[in-house]
Amino acid sequence: MSRIIRESVLLGKKEITIETGRIAKQAGGAVLIQSGDSIVLVTATGGPAKTLPFFPMTCDYVEKSYAAGRIPGSYFRREARQGEKEILTSRLIDRPCRPLFPEGFRQEVQIIATVLSYDQENDTDVLAITGASAALMLSDLPWAGPVVGLRLGRIEEEWIANPTFSQRALSDVDIVMVASADAIVMVEGEANELSEEEFLAGMAFGRNAVKEGLALQRRLAEAVGKTKQDFVEPKVDEVILAKVTEAFGDRVLAALQVREKLERYAGLDAMKDEVKAHFAEQYPERESELSEAYSELKSRTLRQLVARKKVRIDGRRLDEIRPISCEVGILPRVHGSALFTRGETQAIVTMTVGTSGDDQRIEELFGMRNKRFMLHYNFPPFSVGEARPLRGPGRREIGHGMLAERALANVLPTSDEGYPYVLRIVSEITESNGSSSMASVCGGTLAAMDAGLPITKPVAGIAMGLIKEGDDISVLSDILGDEDHLGDMDFKVCGTKDGITAIQMDVKIAGISDAVMKVALEQARQGRIHILGKMAETLSEPRSSMSAYAPRIVTLQVNPSKIRDIIGQGGKTIRGIIAQTGVSINVEDDGTVNVASGDAESLEKALSIVKGLTREPAAGEVYLGTVRSIRDFGAFIEIFPGTDGMCHISELTEGRVESVNEVLALGDEVLVKVLQVDRQGKIRLSRRAALGEEPTTF
Repeated sequence: MSRIIRESVLLGKKEITIETGRIAKQAGGAVLIQSGDSIVLVTATGGPAKTLPFFPMTCDYVEKSYAAGRIPGSYFRREARQGEKEILTSRLIDRPCRPLFPEGFRQEVQIIATVLSYDQENDTDVLAITGASAALMLSDLPWAGPVVGLRLGRIEEEWIANPTFSQRALSDVDIVMVASADAIVMVEGEANELSEEEFLAGMAFGRNAVKEGLALQRRLAEAVGKTKQDFVEPKVDEVILAKVTEAFGDRVLAALQVREKLERYAGLDAMKDEVKAHFAEQYPERESELSEAYSELKSRTLRQLVARKKVRIDGRRLDEIRPISCEVGILPRVHGSALFTRGETQAIVTMTVGTSGDDQRIEELFGMRNKRFMLHYNFPPFSVGEARPLRGPGRREIGHGMLAERALANVLPTSDEGYPYVLRIVSEITESNGSSSMASVCGGTLAAMDAGLPITKPVAGIAMGLIKEGDDISVLSDILGDEDHLGDMDFKVCGTKDGITAIQMDVKIAGISDAVMKVALEQARQGRIHILGKMAETLSEPRSSMSAYAPRIVTLQVNPSKIRDIIGQGGKTIRGIIAQTGVSINVEDDGTVNVASGDAESLEKALSIVKGLTREPAAGEVYLGTVRSIRDFGAFIEIFPGTDGMCHISELTEGRVESVNEVLALGDEVLVKVLQVDRQGKIRLSRRAALGEEPTTF
């Protein structure tokens, strides 16, 4: 029977507990990781080795509704496909774990993180990252961990490790970082114009906070004592590589410097066939080794070209941005549109303005959430010159879209500021050669301004790369697809001229030092300022008005007690207004009424009806009322539907009146002025005071 081990440490000021040996004992490695009452079960299990050109690792993060004491809202009342949060967290687990497996490792690996308990205060995504690291450490899989996942928040300039949800609501930073003992492995998150110096301070705080978590995992692995698999990293046959280099090295160097992507790819692919044919007799039945040698030649040639000669594929300087062109208003019936092109990367980005009924309703562990800003990223196969079936958005598309969404969220107007519209940005990638998510950020800013949205500042994004060959280090601005594929880092930085709004860093080596990160951040800042300048040449500020095709929303504030008058019995009244005018009406519990329509006349008509149903009399206002009842002492006059007041006989006209019937009859329309509305809501009217006046307009 396996021994149960349970130990706790502090990450910053937050305690986490890791337990192993009690649950999922047949998995390769398994832990329960806990913070507060939030608990995640994480397992890491190896499968058979595969003959594949990639590492077949899968990571799945799964939230169970029972963890929060809920029953799923779906028809089948059970968990179905992964939601957006689950997909994004699965990516957060995969990205720091994958590069720490040895190069050439092809054994199937599966990591599953299952949320078992959720206290609605301590988020489970960072627990899943650390749990995945601990499970891998306890398994027999060859892995160069440990790492710790940590969320960073900041309240009143004080950094916080793993803030609770209530603390996150007050924080101006929400960043997930993953660190090893030596370096930062992954970063992703958003901020409200964080400076580069402040970001580096946050990273230093995080590096210090994870130390105990790293030590705990090493102690657990030593206590469990599972022997790691022996794995010898496969090496390219140096003899074959030397011969291929001698015969084709110069041609590969020339082909790699062809600037047009498809032409470069075609030339390199054709040369691969030549290599196989050239050495077919000398190395029979060793075609795969020839392919590996050729791939290694391409990789070494590109990396040495950049790291030592400081020459890039397309001839740019290391910090040079590709040519940029921007267009706005390219789609006449779309509320806002932009075409953003940077080198061979291009995006058509649109902004659609909707009403409150267009918001997205998302079921999460803590309940339903309404999302009023969405950014969707689409990557069709033609954008890279391929022909393949269209499918729904994959994890990559969802991840890229969320990064761009985070980049823009802090500069867009919100419902908390009284902005009543729901916003959706869609980025259609029409060409891709690196940095398509950053093109989505730039195009999203332009589309929002083209739609007339009052954004606070324009936002741009840039993708940085790294190639490290020994002591030669090159940080690359605005990387190409090949520089991403063959390089050591993909570091995306988005922000305004004054600071960072979103960031994402992935590395393919053991980690990035603080010194390299500082250089990359400064180079990214300079590139971002350059791109913002190019965008401003096309559109420097939001248009003064929204598109004629966008809905107009007028917001009214009514007495909450009047809501029932707008809704009517069983919703009859509000449905009638909508049917009569064609508008959209949303009524909030606090008395906020949003009336929306693309037609000004319909909007005005609906507003008039709603105002008529909800208006309340005030002293001094004059109404054209209808006599509904006559008494000896005066008349009751309806000043608007459902509301009447009493006009005393002494207030009917100048001079003495013996009988009300001398002046008024049932059904008469008469001007009256409100003299008083008492605490009980009783209205005192005067016909005499209204003589010669005009009705109050609304």
